[in-house]
Amino acid sequence: MEAVHNAAPSADTRTNDSLRPVRIWLYALAGFVLVILMVGGITRLTESGLSITSWKPVSGVVPPLNEEQWQAEFEAYQQIPQYSVVNSWMTLEDFKFIFFWEWLHRLLGRLLGVFFIVPFTVFLVQKRLPRHLAMPLFGLFILGGFQGLLGWWMVSSGLSELTSVSQYRLAAHLTAAALLFLALTYVARSLTPGAVPQLVGKTQVGQAWILLVLFVVQIAAGAFVAGLDAGMGYNTWPLMDGALIPSGMAVMDPFWRNLFENALTVQFIHRTIAYGITAYILMLVWWQSRNGGFTGVFGWLPRLAILVGLQVVLGIATLLMSVPISLAVGHQALAFLLAGSTVAYIADMRRISKVWQTV
Repeated sequence: MEAVHNAAPSADTRTNDSLRPVRIWLYALAGFVLVILMVGGITRLTESGLSITSWKPVSGVVPPLNEEQWQAEFEAYQQIPQYSVVNSWMTLEDFKFIFFWEWLHRLLGRLLGVFFIVPFTVFLVQKRLPRHLAMPLFGLFILGGFQGLLGWWMVSSGLSELTSVSQYRLAAHLTAAALLFLALTYVARSLTPGAVPQLVGKTQVGQAWILLVLFVVQIAAGAFVAGLDAGMGYNTWPLMDGALIPSGMAVMDPFWRNLFENALTVQFIHRTIAYGITAYILMLVWWQSRNGGFTGVFGWLPRLAILVGLQVVLGIATLLMSVPISLAVGHQALAFLLAGSTVAYIADMRRISKVWQTV
């Protein structure tokens, strides 16, 4: 039987109540990332992401304040293909609506940096952060800044030839946001004090990591669906284009392009991964029910199964109703919550035991 046996936390890994403010801060940052994600989803669904055609990290905090400034922003937007091909009907008032969502999304991203670096500096001055924790946290700050660069890189893809942003760059931007959210959640959860008297097997930790990878891959796949507006078509379930396995999924040459540029194939992949995740979580629940039940840390599994079921229902409803904003944003947010719950599950298992042993 393979098992992990509890070990008393060592002096350099022991967590105490002095880190409680740090945990709260990290959880708050993760929640703020989730808010930014939801605003970003609205920005994408309202096709607002290209309304600001320049990147001004400091002065961009202030929106246009008078009619002349608004007109200048609108004229800059009128120079890109999205306006001339898709939105030539827009008036200045219409433009103000899409400008607001992109401006808010960027503002929240800037505020995230402030909300990180100010408490981080205070905690350093208070000597509340040990070195082994301070350096990784500063790495997360760098990752957050990189996320801002990715955002502008994404927006720039739609300013010259395309009428929307590149789905490849959208997937990179969203996946980076997911990794930041998961890292914040993991570190916060791993700082929970105290040990739990429970056995955890290597196999169980590995199964949880596989589940987490599946969620991250599905988030990236969802970004391709969003980038191609693939959810706007094939709005039936369980059949897709009249079949369980539709034809036309390999019409592009070379074949690999279908995986990322064919709306039919991209939506099919997203559906298929969802089926795989559902089957996998049900298998984990069944396996754990026969191998110790759901006490302690394993109470995460039935909760995750319930959330997966809700996500499937929400995804189907979003598809059948042709992607209403409220359902689509909820679907995306729940995907992050599922991944976050899984990384918390992994952190709990890693926190329980530090010594691996096979008997």
